[in-house]
Amino acid sequence: MAKVKGIRKRWMLNSISAVLLIVLFAVTAFSVAIAGYFYSTMSSGLEAKVRGFANTIRNAQSAYLQTARDTVEGFEEKNVLELQYLNESGTVVYSSAQLTLPGSYPGTQDVNEALAGNGQFVRTWSGSSPETGERIMAASAPVLYNGSVRGVVRVVTSLGQVDKQVMVIVAIALAIGAVIVSMVYFSNLYFVRSIVEPLGVVTDTAKRIAAGSYGIQIEKKFDDEIGDLIDSIDDMSLKIKQSERMKSEFISSVSHELRTPLTAINGWAETIMNGEVRDAEDVKKGMGIIVSEARRLTNMVEELLEFSRIEDGRFTLSIEPMDIKAELEDAVYTYTEFFRREGITLTHTDCDEEFPPIPGDPERMRQVFCNLLDNAAKHGGSGKRIETAIRPGADNDVVITIRDYGPGIPADELPHVKYKFYKGSSKARGSGIGLAVCEEIVTRHNGRLDIGNAEGGGCIVTIRLPIGNTAA
Repeated sequence: MAKVKGIRKRWMLNSISAVLLIVLFAVTAFSVAIAGYFYSTMSSGLEAKVRGFANTIRNAQSAYLQTARDTVEGFEEKNVLELQYLNESGTVVYSSAQLTLPGSYPGTQDVNEALAGNGQFVRTWSGSSPETGERIMAASAPVLYNGSVRGVVRVVTSLGQVDKQVMVIVAIALAIGAVIVSMVYFSNLYFVRSIVEPLGVVTDTAKRIAAGSYGIQIEKKFDDEIGDLIDSIDDMSLKIKQSERMKSEFISSVSHELRTPLTAINGWAETIMNGEVRDAEDVKKGMGIIVSEARRLTNMVEELLEFSRIEDGRFTLSIEPMDIKAELEDAVYTYTEFFRREGITLTHTDCDEEFPPIPGDPERMRQVFCNLLDNAAKHGGSGKRIETAIRPGADNDVVITIRDYGPGIPADELPHVKYKFYKGSSKARGSGIGLAVCEEIVTRHNGRLDIGNAEGGGCIVTIRLPIGNTAA
């Protein structure tokens, strides 16, 4: 589970890091916007107030000093704001608050700029008070008399409450961000767990399969990609189990198939060699059995060699123009007499159409025909009749059929009969790889081999080969 834990750790680290960065950026942007809104609103209010006071004093003309004094002393918002009047040297003359004494010199930027300007603009400044060190915001407007600056009207307010409000809002934003990160964390934790735990089960099951526990299944709980993975693992497990079973059956079957002819060959050879059989007919019969069993051994070895070449990728074709009708007729002719001795009638139905030479391997295709005819006799010979036919197909191809009149193939075995080592319920002798070799040869010719049950009983094999396509 170490790798699974690594996935959980990387997932959580990456997802939470991304969300945390987004939340921090959003909270920072929100905090800056809120602080800017509060401070700009306060600055605009102070500018409006100080501009009004400056106009009032300016309009008093020669009595501007008295008007300034009356305005400052009658200021009604002295509990939240401080109204000051400064002379042209920047010294406080009148103040609505007792904290700022007449004669003090603020020397802040707003005062200096108001005194140095042409008297047309209000100046705003925020920072620490020179007297108290408190954070303040001040707005200053010059007072003109006879075209020159004679003083400055200044409104000052503390930023303590505003700073507290901004901090509270920022804290609330941070709390909301923390809640969002927590929700994302727990939702990701649930989501990752829903992925990691099934992966852990799949990993453990895969290890068990690798250790030899073929056929075990995983319970499917989700109908999603994880469910598809579980389906694939389950299907793989079943196929491996089936393959292992077929391999075991194949080894057992081949061992039996090899033992039977070898026993017959050894038995008759020893009998003849020891002189126990003196009658010429018996000797001939024994030699016939030896030759027949030796031929069967040779065919089995050839099948195994062909299968080995297919598995190793060494299976090749010798391509040349091929007369498909002639190849089929040669195979039918070869087996006609052999089937007759077995009491089986082999009938071939030709067609009037002549097919152009097909690129292919004549030896391989004859091998297919002979193998299929041999299978028809082995598994359907009880019907005592086998039919072959060739005709043109509807898709510019050649259609070849081989049909027997035996018991047919059980429906549940039909999808598997072309698998390697598969023998199904058949008791007939064989390695179980003949049809797999035939399938490979036909496929290499860009054709298709289909096996099914025919109407009226028996099994029918259909081969479709394209005309004019080059074999692989």
